[in-house]
Amino acid sequence: MELANAKMGPAEPSRERRSPGPRRQPERLGDGTAGTRKRLSRTGPAAPTAAVASGAALQGKRGTRRAPQPGAPGRAEPPPPVRAAGRAARKANEDKTMSANLKYLSLGILVFQTTSLVLTMRYSRTLKEEGPRYLSSTAVVVAELLKIMACILLVYKDSKCSLRALNRILHDEILNKPMETLKLAIPSGIYTLQNNLLYVALSNLDAATYQVTYQLKILTTALFSVSMLSKKLSVYQWLSLVILMTGVAFVQWPSDSQELNSKELSAGSQFVGLMAVLTACFSSGFAGVYFEKILKETKQSVWIRNIQLGFFGSIFGLMGVYVYDGELVSKNGFFQGYNRLTWIVVVLQALGGLVIAAVIKYADNILKGFATSLSIILSTLISYFWLQDFVPTSVFFLGAILVITATFLYGYDPKPAGNPTKA
Repeated sequence: MELANAKMGPAEPSRERRSPGPRRQPERLGDGTAGTRKRLSRTGPAAPTAAVASGAALQGKRGTRRAPQPGAPGRAEPPPPVRAAGRAARKANEDKTMSANLKYLSLGILVFQTTSLVLTMRYSRTLKEEGPRYLSSTAVVVAELLKIMACILLVYKDSKCSLRALNRILHDEILNKPMETLKLAIPSGIYTLQNNLLYVALSNLDAATYQVTYQLKILTTALFSVSMLSKKLSVYQWLSLVILMTGVAFVQWPSDSQELNSKELSAGSQFVGLMAVLTACFSSGFAGVYFEKILKETKQSVWIRNIQLGFFGSIFGLMGVYVYDGELVSKNGFFQGYNRLTWIVVVLQALGGLVIAAVIKYADNILKGFATSLSIILSTLISYFWLQDFVPTSVFFLGAILVITATFLYGYDPKPAGNPTKA
């Protein structure tokens, strides 16, 4: 027996050295790190690869549920910060793309509304048709009524399409605040006068000359802003106003083409059209600044204010129809001379301002200047090739370039964060 024990004694260590069990024990902990370090100290740099492979094979045989994660064995880690940062970057890119698309959409709408209204109004006032021509005073009234209807629909949409909420808003904001409503009577009457003057101007001026000359409203708006709102203009803005006046003077410079244009005018003369545009510029500047002052003093929505403007505008418009065109209306009717083109002009005039008010927050000053420039160029080209009532000269082109430059320069702000707007 002792001999057998002596024989088996040295066999035990031999079997123990061949047994891989104690040396693989660290690999059974889940990550195989300890065993890898031991084999690395014995076999050199090539050992870790084999050790990790053997550990992974053993874990595969044992049917582990989840692959081991470094740093947290046996537990699932949250999404890495890089993935969250990627999602944030993608969202920022989508927002930037959406903002750029809205800017381009605003540019297209501004150019379309400005150009189409002027051209269609000019064409409707010079088109020769049988029967009486439509009355511009009635067109102004219909445009104000359409504006009221459009604003009511917008307020209805903002009140979550509830008739009860709409009735309450109109009652509280208009009927229960008579003094606030009466404040809109002054700008409303001026806007009504301005809209009638635009018909007079486009009956006596071609679309291109009207478009360039009407940019004088920038000058009048700036002057009324300084006097009524105490705004402080920068050096660039004062310089742009001087350039603007010079450009308009060049555009109105007499030329030989005016003799040809005078034959195509429906009534009046170039002087009547120029006086109408200048009066419209002053009325537009004053009414716009006055309306801006009212909006800053109260918290009512723009749509409610436009309903109030349309209400007084329709009253003043009806007074103008009775005073100036009462006999024609009693003879041929309120809608005499109305056709499809007339209704297009009325709709563009009614909804144009509302569309601009809805999209103007996406358009900066540079974009508005670009839209004005495109509108002037398109009006010039269409007046020359389609309406054939305008022959551009070198002096006109010089004046138009100066007006476009002044429009961009007025909206230029070298220091947006530090440039004061008030004194």
